[in-house]
Order: sequence, then C-alpha cells, then structure tokens
Amino acid sequence: MESHTDSQNGIVWRPTPEQASRSRLAAFMKEHSIASFDELLRRSTEDIEWFWDAVIRDLDIQFFTPYQKIVDTSEGEPWARWCVGGSLNIIHNCLDKRIGTPDEKRAALRWEGEDGSQRTLTYGELHRETGLMAAALRRLGVRKGDVIAVFMPMTPEIAVAMFAASKVGAIALPLFSGYGPEAVASRLVAGGAKVLFTADGFYRRGQTVAVKEIADRSITQAGSSSVVETVIVLKRTGQQVPWTEGRDLWWHELMAESAATAWTQTDEERQAVTATERTSAEDPMLLIYTSGTTGQPKGAVHTHCGFPIKAAQDMVHCLDVQAGDTVYWVTDMGWMMGPWLIYGTTLLGATMLLYEGAPDYPAADRLWEMVERHGVTILGISPTLVRSLMQHGDELVKRHDLSSLRVLGSTGEPWNPDPWNWFFHTVGGGRLPIINYSGGTEISGGILGGNLLLPLKPTAFSAAIPGMAVDVVNECGESVRGQVGELVIRKPWIGMTRGFWKNKERYIEAYWSRFPGMWTHGDWAELDSDGMWYILGRSDDTIKVAGKRLGPAEIESVLVSHEAVAEAGCVGVPDPLKGQEVVCFCVLAPGITATDSLREELRELVAQRLGKPLKPRTVKFVRDLPKTRNAKLMRRVIRAAYLNEPAGDLSSLENPSAVDGIREAQ
Repeated sequence: MESHTDSQNGIVWRPTPEQASRSRLAAFMKEHSIASFDELLRRSTEDIEWFWDAVIRDLDIQFFTPYQKIVDTSEGEPWARWCVGGSLNIIHNCLDKRIGTPDEKRAALRWEGEDGSQRTLTYGELHRETGLMAAALRRLGVRKGDVIAVFMPMTPEIAVAMFAASKVGAIALPLFSGYGPEAVASRLVAGGAKVLFTADGFYRRGQTVAVKEIADRSITQAGSSSVVETVIVLKRTGQQVPWTEGRDLWWHELMAESAATAWTQTDEERQAVTATERTSAEDPMLLIYTSGTTGQPKGAVHTHCGFPIKAAQDMVHCLDVQAGDTVYWVTDMGWMMGPWLIYGTTLLGATMLLYEGAPDYPAADRLWEMVERHGVTILGISPTLVRSLMQHGDELVKRHDLSSLRVLGSTGEPWNPDPWNWFFHTVGGGRLPIINYSGGTEISGGILGGNLLLPLKPTAFSAAIPGMAVDVVNECGESVRGQVGELVIRKPWIGMTRGFWKNKERYIEAYWSRFPGMWTHGDWAELDSDGMWYILGRSDDTIKVAGKRLGPAEIESVLVSHEAVAEAGCVGVPDPLKGQEVVCFCVLAPGITATDSLREELRELVAQRLGKPLKPRTVKFVRDLPKTRNAKLMRRVIRAAYLNEPAGDLSSLENPSAVDGIREAQ
C-alpha cells in the first residue's frame, strides 16, 4: 500500500485562532485545565469515569434522580451499565427544560418538502406538539417499554413521533422511509411494535410514494406474528388510502382530540397525560435495525443516557455545534444519523433542518439552494453524494450564497481525493474544515473524527474522538502503526449499544469475539506518522491480490481521477492463482461513450498507479451503482450481483435496478 503521507499534499487546513478559541471543545478543555488535545484524549480514555461525568455536566444533562456511579463493568465491558442508579428522560433535556426560558422561542426545527412547502417549529411549539401526541399515545394504552415503529417521511411530525415515544417511556423503532413491505414486516415482528406511525404518502423525485399502502402490506405480510394494534397516519399528500376501521387513526384527529381534551381538564389532569415519564437512565429509548450482509438485520438497543449523550458530545467535540447553529445532515430517520440529528441538536439548543425529498431534485442545485435559504451553518453529506453532485460542475454551487456555512461534515464511507478536494475548495471555498466522521449505529456516533483544534489532510481523520480508546491491530491483536489493520476500541463508552434486541449471543459474536476485551468494528484502518487516521473500507470489502491487501476506495480513487469516470465501485472476486482479482464498475461522465479502448486505458491507469499485480481483471460500464438513500455505496451488493450470489438484505437500496445493471454489464 502506498503511503498516505506521500500520496497527499500534506496539511490543507488549519484552524484560525478565532475558530479554535471560540469552539466548545476549547472551552471544555479550559474548564478542566487541559493544555492540549493529546492530553484530553489521554485523560478521556484512561479515566473514563471522569470524562463521561464531565461530558454530562458540560451538556447540562439533568437527572430526576442523580446517578450514584458513572459506569459499572462488573458484568464485563460488553455489558457496561452507565449512570447507575440515576433516572432521567432525555425529552426533559431536549425540550422540557427550555420552557419558560429564552430558548422557548428559538427555532428547533426547520422543514422543507420536495414540493416547496416549508414550516418552522420553535422549541415551545415542538414541546407542545410532542405533549399532545404523548397524551394521545397514553389514551391508546401505550406504556413504558412498548415499542413504537416510525415509518414516515422526513416531515416535522417524524420528530414529534420520535420525541413523543421517548416522552412516554416507549422505545422508538425508526424505519427507513424507502423500505418495501418485506423489510418493514420483518422489523415490526422482530421489534414487537405495538404502534406504527406512518403517512398517506410523500414526495420523492416528483412522484408520490404510497407509504400507507406499504405499511398495510407489511402488517398483512407479518400475519399473526405482528402485534401492531394501532396505525397513526399523517395526512401529507391528501391521496386516497386504504383504511382499517378500529386500527387506523388520523394524526390530525388525535392531535385535535388531545388539544380539545386539554381545555376540559384540570391542570393536574393535563399534567398527568402530557408529563414526561420518569425512566431509568438505562431504560431503552431507541431500537435501530441495521441491514445485515446475510441473515436477519440486527437491532441495536440504545438508552436514555446512551445514544443522545454520545450524539450531542460528538456534535460538540467534532462539529462544534452551538446554540443558534442550523444543522442539516442528508439522511433518513431509518439511518442512525436521523435520530442523531434530532436528539443531538435539541440537547444543544440548536436548529435541525429536515428535508423530505431527493437532494438533487428538481435540479442538481437543490441542496445548495436549501443551504442558502435556511442559513445552514453545519452541513453533513456523504462522499458518494459529493461525487454525484460534482458532475454538474462548479457553477451550480457558485450561484448560491453559502456564506452561512462554517463547518462541513461527512460520513458513510471512505473518501477519494478528488471529490474531497472539490467539496473543500468549491463548496467550502478552502476556508471550512471537512469534519470526517466515522462510527456506526452500534456506536451512537463516531469513533474517529476531526475538530476545530487540529489540522486536516485530504480524506483523513484528524484524531480519535475524545472518550474513544481507539487502536489499530494486526491479526494477532497487537497494535500497529504505518500499516493497515483492524480498527478496535479498547474501553467502553457511554453510547455503545446495550446489545442486540433479544439476541445477546449475536452481539458478542459480532463485536467482541475476534479479540478478547476489544470491540472489533469491522473496518480496516491506518494511522500515519503524523497521527492522521484513514479508514480504508469494511474488513469484508477488503481486496487481497497475490498477498497484497488494499481497500477498494484506493482503486476507486484512481478511476475517478480520470476525466471520463464520474463514479466507480470496485470489488475483489475469487481467482485460482492470485487468490483474488479486482473487478471495477464505472459510471461514465456525461457525454462519454463506453469503448473497449477506454476500458483498457482505465485498467492500465490502475496498474500504473498501484502496480501491475493490481491491474483489474476487467472494467465494466454501468449507468448506476447500488446505493442507500443516504448515498452509501453497497460494494457487497456489487460483488454478489457480479458473482450471481445471494445479495443479502437489499431493503435499504435507493436504486434496486442498479443490481440488474451490474449483472448485465458489458
């Protein structure tokens, strides 16, 4: 593998004294008399009790009953318990404590629909809407510990639904809005959802998605295994929908009933139905299913003192989110970054922006238009989406005023240098940091990231995130530097999943079985001589040709550097002589014609840059690559389609037709 230090252009961004000094990370360090980031990182991982207690106090997380101990690992680190003996409900901290303060009138949520509709909810209004829906849930018999599925578009009501579930002590189960009936059914059954929030429909690329029909079919498909008793339907498009009397209820009618009832109740009665449930710090509040490569999806369990606190800590220590910031992350509620956005921003008194549709519809500058219109200060996007948008040129970006932006973020997959540089220079004007951020659903946020104190290299992570005892190890579990190894975490952290829903054994097998006492995340990583981190892809994506191991992103970077290639996806396939060979799939730039000579030119380009043994077996041209809705490239799907093998769970794909394109590619 070539050296990242040699192959990049060194440091491209350093914080100004003003950026560093006004950051919340600098304030945190000053509060605790910490002189350097290295010292903070060391203390945060050597004394986790001190660190997480300090984070909770810095975030002003209020408890109904104070905790007696920050962490208890007596049952083993995989089963660490946090804020022992404490009781809190995260909604008290997101919303309740802001009522009667100046925060009440601040915007908590801005929303834009694909059709141009817009709404804003203040903290006071979001608190009221959440209380009304909580009262409705209580009338319907929802109790603490019940599971409530949320299968909705990214409208303001999706935040209300999530918060109302947390407020009554239920467990929210967010579902990707693009799922089909089978994917929804399997998660409803696995989670044991009692209530399902959905909508009549929503808009996506100018079409109306009949989401209520999908919800109905999922319940039918689940059959007697489904325990869904109530379906609450938001009227978004006004289209006709199938209706089951006694089970289906309109959102607006439930809210109106809650509001009307409030007028006839005493203050004590009203408080009883809208009150925030007193929950234990370790009570589950969130159940997020990840798509499995094979077998059933995994349900990560998160608690009131886990996921939201880790999300907010990352927002502070990495992205410098402050009260008054407007944060937009291109995501869906079914992905971890959706709950991360709504709980994290409200814990910090910031503003979230939710958007219902495709970020490049009806024109390729829709994203930049929204940044300008809503005054977005912190923008998060995936490398794949950047690669897609940069095809349309710089002019679509430059026609919009992006001066409100102060931080750029990215997550989802490894970068290629060219798209990173385009995002940095064209979107950020060379003045904004790109906070590369990587972790996962089971992490509640990030493992590695950047911040406003450390310099940046293209595609790199500046450091481990405070509180994350990160290491790179070889196949024997020994620490290595300057070479590729497995990314591991050596100490527990507050956001770690409390296991998989009703499947403790699978949790241990997935993360704790490879190296005893270490969380093995499943990513290949490297730490260079300057202390910069690089993630090179998933361990199961890694290609090993004639004993030489590399991440597919390295090959893809070479291919997209060619002016003819807009996007690339590379996989390793079996070879009797070399063990594996590389097969590449390329989406060509507009106006470029696929030819055999271009195919050979691209194969030679890879051989020249990476070495002759890594010359691809073939390069195939396709119209699209299989991606999730948040634009994450699905390499395992590419490999399975090419080899005509079962592709596993495809429910999260934005573009299932791309799979057929891979199989048919010439």
